[in-house]
Amino acid sequence: MLTKLQLERYADVMVWAVMEERRGKFSKEDIVRVKFDLPAISLAEEIQVRLLDKDMHPDMCPLINENMERDFYEHASNKQLSFIMPWSEAACNNINGNIYLFAPTSLTHLKDIDPAKMARSARAAKPLKDILENREYAGQFGWTLCSFPTEAVAEKANMTVKQYANQIAKACYLNESDPIGAWKTAMKDMEKIRVWLNRMLVKTKHLHIQSKNMDLRVVPGECRRWMGGEGANIPSFELFLSPDHRHTEGVYFANLPSYRQGNYVEDVRMVFKKGSAVEITAKKGEKYIQETAKMDKGASRVGEFSLTDKRFSKINKFMAEILYDENYGGRYGNCHLALGSSYGETYNGDLKTFDKEKKAELGFNDSALHWDLINTE
Repeated sequence: MLTKLQLERYADVMVWAVMEERRGKFSKEDIVRVKFDLPAISLAEEIQVRLLDKDMHPDMCPLINENMERDFYEHASNKQLSFIMPWSEAACNNINGNIYLFAPTSLTHLKDIDPAKMARSARAAKPLKDILENREYAGQFGWTLCSFPTEAVAEKANMTVKQYANQIAKACYLNESDPIGAWKTAMKDMEKIRVWLNRMLVKTKHLHIQSKNMDLRVVPGECRRWMGGEGANIPSFELFLSPDHRHTEGVYFANLPSYRQGNYVEDVRMVFKKGSAVEITAKKGEKYIQETAKMDKGASRVGEFSLTDKRFSKINKFMAEILYDENYGGRYGNCHLALGSSYGETYNGDLKTFDKEKKAELGFNDSALHWDLINTE
């Protein structure tokens, strides 16, 4: 597990990251919600102290365990699946930051749940997601997330918990005497690549991605920019943009497995025509990903395309956690695309004017889904 010193450094990094990600400045008395799985309570405690010391108001929110989550989907009626607590909207309109600490005790507990039930619940929560997104664009809200080592995740990654914790410590610079300084250096180096990519973007009509199993064309679209290295995820070594979803063509293949909502998928192959995935197959979890891609109109379209440079990322093992796997460095780095929602911050304009009409006009995808699928070939 993580040592006391590593926990303290992790907490320092997470509080710094949420402040780095927000476009506006945090102030004393701001509300920061900390959502955490119970195994991560030791990290949550360290974060709470740091927020209090900054004269902020931490809202500590433990998440339900896997039994409660499974029972909810097994027993909830359609009305209950679609129900949103009446205070949720007020909370989203008032919190200034979110810090998520993921520490699951199971990765497969929802494998027998009908994907349509989970989709119904996700669609119901979409308006809350939109509120936070719009406040983020206005500089009123920031967020970040990280993972905490657990037996369940380590086992799926074929590691011991100690080995898994060592991978986290290495990826997040927790063995450095100044981890925040190390992150700032990494972000400066990533910014140089981002500037270079954005210079080329002006003349880029499309991106052509090829490998043994892939032949895909992605159109960046107008008014786009590459983003990344702002603190939204810890760790994060990816540079990404949200392309014009209307013009994606060809075959994409995800060779890294993926765990999502208690389900496992492997070797996902998607055929895109006129922007939509018209054919989705998988060695494992095929029904789940096919049903999930029907969640809403945008769930079968591309919301993000991303590149990770192996020179930045120290992650060289499958981690059974999308946060880490989308930052896989390994031999070649990785590319990944996400089915579902786009990132408005990749709009190269005034985000305060980035409304639904502008989004649709420029081909930014809209969906309750966002699922990263990774290729390391």
